[in-house]
Amino acid sequence: MRTADFDFALPSALIAQTPAPARDQARLLVLERATGRLAHRHFVDLLEYFRPGDVLVLNDSRVIAARLRGRNLRTGGKFEALLLEENAANDWWAMLRPGKRGRPGTKIEILDKDGMLSSIQADVLEVNEEGHRRLRFSGTENILTALDALGEVPLPPYIHRSSSQPEDRERYQTVFARSDGSVAAPTAGLHFTPEFLEKIRGRGVQVCFVTLHVGPGTFAPVKVTSVAGHVMHEERYEVGAETTRLINDAGPESNIIAVGTTTLRVLESVARDNGGRIVAGAGRTRIFIYPPFPFKIVDALVTNFHLPCSTLLMLASAFAAPGETRGRELLLGAYQEAIAQNYRFFSYGDAMLIL
Repeated sequence: MRTADFDFALPSALIAQTPAPARDQARLLVLERATGRLAHRHFVDLLEYFRPGDVLVLNDSRVIAARLRGRNLRTGGKFEALLLEENAANDWWAMLRPGKRGRPGTKIEILDKDGMLSSIQADVLEVNEEGHRRLRFSGTENILTALDALGEVPLPPYIHRSSSQPEDRERYQTVFARSDGSVAAPTAGLHFTPEFLEKIRGRGVQVCFVTLHVGPGTFAPVKVTSVAGHVMHEERYEVGAETTRLINDAGPESNIIAVGTTTLRVLESVARDNGGRIVAGAGRTRIFIYPPFPFKIVDALVTNFHLPCSTLLMLASAFAAPGETRGRELLLGAYQEAIAQNYRFFSYGDAMLIL
């Protein structure tokens, strides 16, 4: 398949720049895979599609305030760093701008979120093949615990603001987030409230969690002509024993419902490597899901609307028709209906249920 096959025109006015007034007030477009039928609902109507015995799986990764600002200790030149992955305490890979000035040996004074000089410094240790810088922090026992005082929420590039707002610290975070490590939110989970999750449990649905730390690669465009030639970014995941038990013990009539493409990638990665079953443990995945893909675990997907030509759109297209290529037409047809009905797109936008 060609990357261009997954392109579509989206009016910029439909790209949500702020969250909805309340988390669960989003709209919900329902796509029934077997018939291609669409239904326009609201997110709280999701409850009507769940049955006792179903298993709802969410990604509990927490977005860190990963965008830091600093200045060159020697020249005073400004830097912006986006933390990507922790190697050890105070040892991180990061994207640094301007990168050319961040040569190994450069010392950077870190500013707090008010632009004032902090007591923390970063030393550039090395540069990898992707151009990322390895930073060693000093002046704190663990930079991770200092980020809330120093950093900004790293909003996606299609949200056009000069900086994040105070509300983003709460709203660009799921209510069940508990494991620090993501630089982008698992956005399908943003719609859930504690009260709605309790209603779901009250219906006899098992609610459980996996962890996948979302990296900046989730926004990386597919630059090759042929989809098959794209090299997928790598992300860390973990699956616990309780989640493993609930999924493996689910009856044949029970649906495994993944909330978000990140959750689906974890489940299908683990199932692919373990004969169709879920096994507890941690690892890394580069799984790239595009049509046709034979899904082994997930029966329904709650997701947001995705960027044109993105790997996330390709994944949702594959899920719209497992093992076939016609899912692209089904999904893009649903997107055209969403555009016609003025649905809000991307991270702070509306939701979709594919079942």
